[in-house]
Amino acid sequence: MIYTVTFNPAIDYVVRLDKALEVGEVNRAVGEDCVLGGKGINVSGVLRELGCESVALGFVAGETGAWLERGLAAQGLCTDFIHLDHGMTRINVKIKASEETELNGAGPAIPASALQQLEEKLDGLTENDVLILAGSIPSSMPQDTYERLLARLDGKGVRCVVDATRALLANVLPFHPFLIKPNNHELGELVGRELTGDAEITAAARTLQEKGARNVLVSMAGDGALLVDEAGGVHRIGCPKGKVVNSVGAGDSMVAGFVAGYLKTGRYDEALRLGTACGSATAFSLGLAKRSEIETLLATL
Repeated sequence: MIYTVTFNPAIDYVVRLDKALEVGEVNRAVGEDCVLGGKGINVSGVLRELGCESVALGFVAGETGAWLERGLAAQGLCTDFIHLDHGMTRINVKIKASEETELNGAGPAIPASALQQLEEKLDGLTENDVLILAGSIPSSMPQDTYERLLARLDGKGVRCVVDATRALLANVLPFHPFLIKPNNHELGELVGRELTGDAEITAAARTLQEKGARNVLVSMAGDGALLVDEAGGVHRIGCPKGKVVNSVGAGDSMVAGFVAGYLKTGRYDEALRLGTACGSATAFSLGLAKRSEIETLLATL
């Protein structure tokens, strides 16, 4: 089974205006939507489109948490959230006008007892499972949470995927994550230099492998992606043609596609193809990629 973890899920309230936002005045929307998400939840959503079952883990609280949970179930996602006694799952306000403005909620405080419950859920994972950790850690949680979770699973054969930045990512490398997915700028930050060209990106990815990562997938927006696999192979792929209308969730979609592609074929080149198709399909859509869109782009790669 594939398990995704979203520490601070959210309901995004998206408001569309037909003109610039006027601060201090009454603004009237021309449209609005509610989007249920968070990075791990996004991964689960794309996995569902690909026909891969997953379980979305994380923390929810209050009536907004109950709404999010019901909404994900209606979308066909399997969840096993920990319910917090206090606070409320956050609502993020996204104002799409001539410029985009965001107001992100803080979310509920997550007590140590809730983190312990999550750890106990993960104790049952085996070598047949995949664990995907994506995104930042709420300020109410220990900032070494990723390390703690991977250390607890160390030696069990669980394939762990980590999509995070800076210290969150660097500190889990000794636990040999199956896959890490920095973009080229984040990879440069990790090795302490600006990277230009495939040769420098490949060398930097190998540096992270030397520190423990098994496979390093580097996304490069419109320039495609580069994968250095655990056997030493280097795979390079371009980006399909299309108009980018939404960057939110594209990286999560790439992770979902890579994991699904590898589990289905056991081949890293095919995993990279499907991951690239998924990431691009989301970037070219207003929401997360749909299966038909993914298949259309996959045929061009």
